Amino acid sequence: MQTESIEDFYRAKFTWMPDNLKKEIGHFNVFRLDDFTGAQAKPMPYSRKDFFKISLIVGRNRAHYADKVVENDGYTLLFANPKIPYKWEPLDITQSGFFCIFTEAFFTQFGNVKEYPVFQPGGNPLFQLTEAQVEPIRSIYLQMLEEIGSDYTYKYDVLRTLVLQLVHSAQKFQPAGVSLYGLSNAATRISSLFMELLERQFPIESPIQQIAFRAPTEFASQLAVHVNHLNRALKETTGKTTSQVIAERVGQEARALLKHTNWNIGEIAWCLGFEELSHFINFFKKQVELSPKSFRDMKPV
Repeated sequence: MQTESIEDFYRAKFTWMPDNLKKEIGHFNVFRLDDFTGAQAKPMPYSRKDFFKISLIVGRNRAHYADKVVENDGYTLLFANPKIPYKWEPLDITQSGFFCIFTEAFFTQFGNVKEYPVFQPGGNPLFQLTEAQVEPIRSIYLQMLEEIGSDYTYKYDVLRTLVLQLVHSAQKFQPAGVSLYGLSNAATRISSLFMELLERQFPIESPIQQIAFRAPTEFASQLAVHVNHLNRALKETTGKTTSQVIAERVGQEARALLKHTNWNIGEIAWCLGFEELSHFINFFKKQVELSPKSFRDMKPV
């Protein structure tokens, strides 16, 4: 899976390229989804993007996000980040809505937007909205479109604020919970460092790319803590052992690679740190209760 750059996005969708893509202020833009749908629309490739995207989709659609496939109807709010490969496909010709795209640099010195749960691996990136919930969201996008077309000197500060309104509105739609990244005790600090180290290895984008760490002791060594200390920290913050967290993340990547690449199973096994194919097959069966080949051949529900 090749990462789609923001330049690739503009080349695929337009005949022009914005001037400010590489400037230190970062890049932001907002669009009406209606302009990118219909019978002539190009399908979106399943890939990781090097920019953030927040989409309001009205109509039946299917979202492929990491290893998951979710069918949506009505109003869907989708948060996509550079760490997780994704795509969405319309299931009806009639689709409408809005989307905005922005780079991490766009939020430099304006807060750390990537730390919000909606952009975190393992967080909730998809929200099914009610009629009552969708109106304020639609209003935010309309404000974005008005603002970006204005000549106000500080319009990009206003646009950053509107992006954060989308983020906070979505997070209020779900039951309140404690984020791993929102706590400050020692266990949580170690856990968040571990999760960052784990996630840095993904996604796998080439059959010659192999993860560096898979064993709990390897992660503990990198974090300069005893493996038992790491295990206790993760149990306290996630309720799972280090091995369980690693296995779940490796399993998620395995499912994504089996579904969205044509690499052979041996290549996928090697990329995920399994020197023996049989070990990978046994691991996958334990995770999914199917062999890798059976999972790959399975039709989407």
